[in-house]
Amino acid sequence: MATIRDVARQAGVGVGTASRVISGRGPVSRDAAARVNAAVAELGFRPSEIARALSSMSAGLIGVYVPDFSGAFFGPFLHAISNELRACQRRIVVANGFGDGDERTQTINGLEFLIERECDGLIVFSNHLNDEDFRVIQRRQPRLAIINRAVPGLEENCFAVDHRSGGALAAQALLAHGHRRFAVIAGPDTALDNVLRVDGFFAVLAGHGIARDDVALRDGGFSFAGGWAAISDFIARGVNFTGLFCANDEMAMGAMSCLQEHGRRVPQDVSVVGYDNTVLSGYTSPRLTSVAIPMCAMGASGCRWLLNQCFGTDLDVPTEFSIDVAWRASVAELTRDGLPA
Repeated sequence: MATIRDVARQAGVGVGTASRVISGRGPVSRDAAARVNAAVAELGFRPSEIARALSSMSAGLIGVYVPDFSGAFFGPFLHAISNELRACQRRIVVANGFGDGDERTQTINGLEFLIERECDGLIVFSNHLNDEDFRVIQRRQPRLAIINRAVPGLEENCFAVDHRSGGALAAQALLAHGHRRFAVIAGPDTALDNVLRVDGFFAVLAGHGIARDDVALRDGGFSFAGGWAAISDFIARGVNFTGLFCANDEMAMGAMSCLQEHGRRVPQDVSVVGYDNTVLSGYTSPRLTSVAIPMCAMGASGCRWLLNQCFGTDLDVPTEFSIDVAWRASVAELTRDGLPA
């Protein structure tokens, strides 16, 4: 394998000149640059990642923390970030939580792993940290992009949407189709974005005279199995509902499957609205209506902001993200007597 000394010898220049040409840093004549580049091509030279990091005082790495690698949610999110980094010839290191402590402790352990890898910057997606935790991390690594979370005092670092408005859109979608009897499958109450979307849903219902206590509510853990279990519980308890809001798409898919297992047709008997608009929502039967959250766009913007901070690029960084309803076949109109059309 060729070394930089081989390149310098082949080009007839000093090692320092060859290094400046390869790194793109420092003055060098056009003739020397041409001879070094020709030697690089002829010898098939590839600069050592370690040597490049030492010369630039940068590892060229962005660390990304996500709480989970499973399901259809984080895959596209990580893919969007990876594409941004590849376009700038930077690399990604991904971690999730680990250890024997609670979820917050496991998250902190995962972030510690990324910091120890000497990543140039961090992108963090976590519902398990409190605001002060983020401030502590930012003091250790100022180049920190926070996704899906608004932390007071760190507004410049945050890329998030108004999840309360997202929950409100779900309620409006069902109310606009004549529904007045509802059930809700929520995520964990420790997840702030879940709390906001569920509160937004109930706030709209309250404006239409429907009390929160009159709506069946169950935690589905943001999982397919949790959605199935919630519907099984509702049916066993004889809960009467025609409109179902699920705080993420995986729970909605589990719920629709269980409804159909029990002879409840979607949308003829129960209309279902999910949340996140993941890629799988367009391939269920029926296709799932879902509140569309631009998670990939938020991740890409956070990554671009971080690239600008770490490497002096001048990438465009959108900071406003819209929420909408992706209308599909899982919602139907009710007749005047309150029965499915």
